[in-house]
Amino acid sequence: MLCQEMSSPIHSVLVFALVAAASVTPVHVLEFCQSSHHDCTDKMASDTVKSRWNTTSVSNLIQDLDQFNMSCKKLIEAFPIDEVDGNFVRTVKNCIFSKSIPTPLKGPLRLAAVSKDVIEGILNLDIAVTQSDEFLHYASGGRLLPGSVPLAHRYGGHQFGYWAGQLGDGRAHSLGQYTNRKGDVWELQLKGSGKTPYSRSGDGRAVIRSSVREFLCSEAMHSLGVPTSRAASLIVSDEPVLRDQFYNGNVKTERGAVVLRLAKSWFRIGSLEILAQSGEVDLLRKLLNFVIDEHFSSISSDNPDKYLVFYSTVVNETAHLIAQWMSVGFAHGVCNTDNFSLLSITIDYGPFGFMESYNPNFVPNTSDDEGRYSVGAQANVGLFNLEKLLTALSPVLSGKQQKEAKIILKGYVDIYQMRIHQLFKAKLGLLGEEEDDGFLIAFLLKMMEDTQSDFTMTFRQLSEVSAQQLHNRNFTQMWALEDLSSHKLFSDWLSTYLLRLSRQQNDSDLDRRHRMKNVNPRYVLRNWMADSAIRKAEMNDFSEVELLHRILSSPFVTQETAEEAGYAARPPQWAQRLKVSCSS
Repeated sequence: MLCQEMSSPIHSVLVFALVAAASVTPVHVLEFCQSSHHDCTDKMASDTVKSRWNTTSVSNLIQDLDQFNMSCKKLIEAFPIDEVDGNFVRTVKNCIFSKSIPTPLKGPLRLAAVSKDVIEGILNLDIAVTQSDEFLHYASGGRLLPGSVPLAHRYGGHQFGYWAGQLGDGRAHSLGQYTNRKGDVWELQLKGSGKTPYSRSGDGRAVIRSSVREFLCSEAMHSLGVPTSRAASLIVSDEPVLRDQFYNGNVKTERGAVVLRLAKSWFRIGSLEILAQSGEVDLLRKLLNFVIDEHFSSISSDNPDKYLVFYSTVVNETAHLIAQWMSVGFAHGVCNTDNFSLLSITIDYGPFGFMESYNPNFVPNTSDDEGRYSVGAQANVGLFNLEKLLTALSPVLSGKQQKEAKIILKGYVDIYQMRIHQLFKAKLGLLGEEEDDGFLIAFLLKMMEDTQSDFTMTFRQLSEVSAQQLHNRNFTQMWALEDLSSHKLFSDWLSTYLLRLSRQQNDSDLDRRHRMKNVNPRYVLRNWMADSAIRKAEMNDFSEVELLHRILSSPFVTQETAEEAGYAARPPQWAQRLKVSCSS
């Protein structure tokens, strides 16, 4: 725990909530109908998608991939490149990148999924180009986009608490940077595109199972308003790939796939750690200067404390990111320092999971035997990772700056607790600040834990139910609230909650529900939903991947097709038997 234990078990739950969800930038909000009728909400969902995807006139979009120009100039000129050529595995020194050519997937190739929002809204490409053979090859590593010099990034990291040495992009290739018409610079990367010098004992491939999950969750998290890398497309092949999914000796043949993903930067804490651990201080300083100049524009390059200000920013934004994860019940699954972005965005989707029954000890990753990365431990892990970042920065900090950095790090807990308090207040529709608000939140979470109430749907149904229904305890067709109301103290909590709402001046019940529905999603990517889509995708039926992608692009809006698919219903019994692992 990050803060002192409190006497009551309810307060200890509050600590979990605070230590697990506390700091985030404003939550992404969509427009909503005030009616819960399907006709209204489905029209709203349609309008939302339409307005988001049609931000660029089709006539202005690039319709020929040969006109889509990448650039690797800035990355190559900024840093020394590995002097050794070739994709063979080796220890690499004194560089940030190695040149590495992707290994084309063996055909036939199929486009399993595409994000129109990314293709048109970020990459300025006409969605029609994704139906071409050229796109299949460009987006799977078979051909190189104009201007691309593929690179594999060298980094290290602490994995499950221990220094793991050199890691790096073992199956990913950065294609270069693309500057879109808004002036935003995005770094494109292929995942699953073959061996690199950093592949260690791996084959450089990714399988359909893990690639579907990465594609869907990247885009779903963006629509939830959580900072994240994005996914443009998913290409699948018939190339056989051997995987021991649960590390039990049961090796199976799966099929290879490649995700085209993008982020403003793929640098992570481990990018700095490997340089500090190797004593490459000049290169450490060079990488820090690059990251600050490119991505932290508010920090002056001639500020003598610029590394300290950079650290303070990362501490603050990491606390915010983990708080946002917690506010939607997201467990990353592998919070190693090599998976923590310096830009505080969510990257490297592996054995993640969204909580179903509320449980602070929820561990999505079956490879995590000790539960190090349980959902409730994520804030503590964030603190650990920021300590390792400080260690990596130490060679370029003066003694005085190191002391100040330690003080900054101590502030992480307060930032986190303040933000999670704000987030959970918003989830309950609370305005202003009252002394007992923290207790009200903690009381609810404790009841949810005791009754194993569904995290997502409890908050969503509290958003949808009227104050009168609450007062009458009329929870017809509200299965999560029915579960919660079985708690012996539910009436006490409900009375306190309704009294708190009644004291909010100039706030109608309709306004309260509207606010809450804007921050409490009705749909998240539950593992059983992803598993169902994966099973079909492995048989070349990508209909459910497309369905989930479409529904999760408007997670706060009730959608008829989602309701018919049971995506807001009580999870099926077989969902409890599902397992995910680091194998991908």
